[in-house]
Amino acid sequence: MPHQPADSRPQVVTPSRVIAGLCLATPFVALLWVNSYARVTPRFIGIPFFYWYQIAWVPVTAALTFVAYTLVRREERIRRGGAVK
Repeated sequence: MPHQPADSRPQVVTPSRVIAGLCLATPFVALLWVNSYARVTPRFIGIPFFYWYQIAWVPVTAALTFVAYTLVRREERIRRGGAVK
């Protein structure tokens, strides 16, 4: 068994981390399940659904990544004893 310093604690699964994980996993699931969007209709300004669906995930993924980052940072601040903004 490796020696751990006295002040180190194992990481705990918290609701914030679960939500952050879901935020990061959602785009992977949505884009890897190709059969759900492998079609031409509905078109958006002449672009087939297959293409605009994937393009629409770019800003959604950025927003979900930001939410995950914010949740994890806030939790780290709380664990260190800092104030939450």
